[in-house]
Amino acid sequence: MPDPSIFSFLASAAGAVSTEGLKAPPLNFIDWSILLIYLAFVIGIGFALKKYTKSAEDFFLSGRSIPGWVTGLAFISANLGAQELIGMAASGAEYGIMTSHFYWVGAIPAMVFIGIFMMPMYYGSKAKSVPEYLKMRYNEPTRVFNSVSFAFMTVASSGISMHALADLLHALLGWNYYASLVITSAIVLAYVLKGGLSSAIYTEVLQFFMIVFGIAPLAYIALKDVGGWSGLVAKLQSSPQGQGALHSWAETAGTANPMGVPWYGILLGLGFVLSFGYWCTNFAEVQRALAANSMGAARRTPIIGAIPKMLFPAIVILPGMIAYGLTSDTVAGGYSIPIKPDGALNYNQVLPSMIFHYFPNGLLGLAITALMASFMSGMAANVTAFNTVWTYDLYKTINPNKTDRDLLAMGKYATVFGIVAAMGFALFASKYNNIMSVLQLVFGFVNAPLFATFLLGMFTRRSNGTGSFWGLVVGTSTAVLFHGFSFATGNALGSKGGWLTFLGLPADSLVQFPKEMSQTFWVAIVAFLSTFVVNLALSMVTKRTKTDEELQGLVYSLTPKFKDENDSWIMRPAVLGTIVFVVSLILNIIFW
Repeated sequence: MPDPSIFSFLASAAGAVSTEGLKAPPLNFIDWSILLIYLAFVIGIGFALKKYTKSAEDFFLSGRSIPGWVTGLAFISANLGAQELIGMAASGAEYGIMTSHFYWVGAIPAMVFIGIFMMPMYYGSKAKSVPEYLKMRYNEPTRVFNSVSFAFMTVASSGISMHALADLLHALLGWNYYASLVITSAIVLAYVLKGGLSSAIYTEVLQFFMIVFGIAPLAYIALKDVGGWSGLVAKLQSSPQGQGALHSWAETAGTANPMGVPWYGILLGLGFVLSFGYWCTNFAEVQRALAANSMGAARRTPIIGAIPKMLFPAIVILPGMIAYGLTSDTVAGGYSIPIKPDGALNYNQVLPSMIFHYFPNGLLGLAITALMASFMSGMAANVTAFNTVWTYDLYKTINPNKTDRDLLAMGKYATVFGIVAAMGFALFASKYNNIMSVLQLVFGFVNAPLFATFLLGMFTRRSNGTGSFWGLVVGTSTAVLFHGFSFATGNALGSKGGWLTFLGLPADSLVQFPKEMSQTFWVAIVAFLSTFVVNLALSMVTKRTKTDEELQGLVYSLTPKFKDENDSWIMRPAVLGTIVFVVSLILNIIFW
């Protein structure tokens, strides 16, 4: 039997937090029953769908047979992982309403854009993955480079989810940190191995409803406790940071800017580069749309997902704002944001600590199950994307003559490997007080250069393989170097930035940002711009590698326009997308 001291050491190394302020009622029979029934149900889905998973395409793309409304909910649920719930609540406590930019600016426009303009090329090209599309549009080196970088991103994102849940279970329920990683990962592994992408998608739909019903009551109960919206406003206005937390845009040009990012940094860094880079090129999301049963369903998938996405700030951001209001109000008592052993506020524990503060037994079990569901949702999304890219874009490239049976077997091996590798990244994620900061940093390294490559590839004929490959190399390298050349105020130099000082760069030459998030946004901007410029310049001075005939269906101007006259007018992607975009614009104005 393993030495318990080993697990204690690993938990300590992973940043296990103080449980001060986390006075949880003990789980009773009802709480445990809800949790166990849910876990048994999702594993059962995997076994039930096993008989439909007979080929590699069934395992990786569900045979392209899933209805649009299912893929739409899976599309948003794949993003609704532990880092979404815990990270956005953490950001709500740290940044206030400005966190809504991750939804109304950093998600909705890009989700509408991919549905209307990019899905015809993704779905119509019959590509099995985003890297495979890059091979068809550009060349093999571009595909391989993106496959490797995307594999890193999925492992990193899975590791962040792992840390979020294991830290939660350790701090709140007293479960061993490392054992929590192993047990919850084994559950995800069980149903993904059995049912492949179909199992992941249908469990993601179930997880979507579990998350909504398990977490949504917190916002209502907590808001009622602080005296409604007016009571919350009064508490936030009592502190300088709280005043900035009440506006999404009004303080972005002033000194009371809790995020530390000016309006142009939000629009360019988040609203354009990170947003479009994530939603339009991240295969963990695109894969859900590729599983749809028709072109129309594939195009509606991200737009359908955008509808609940607009409303999620009320579920995940609002509790964080209430937590900060209660903490800053010294008269209120009864609740305060948990602290780490070094005395810093542990924003990552805001959501679970609020759940334990407000929820009684029964509702408590439902909420813990919802958090478990959020972990498995994000984990399954990344794992199914990783095993597809690893198998089709790396393994099959090296071994082009492998049979369908060989590919199916390798996909299952890749699933196991991806989960194990993610455990290692969980320890790195523990260094950040707000996991959204490290998540956006990973996206800046990978998705920002990729989006520049896609933008030129899908909407120009001139961009070629030379420009795409070296653009990605230079863009990614520039992002890494800029991270080493910059740091956020209060951070030690090293893994969070400024690491070039260890190579001899003077510390006083570093670029300093007020917050980790602002540093991350600029990493993404630099990555995008350098990739775009290098790709464009090299493509202009070198010969085209593909003719117009070879680019049919891969470039927007050369792709046949999809006819959707058979759909009702409200379900046409252009109409539905316009409605969603206008509503998100109105929300920005209301909370200006």
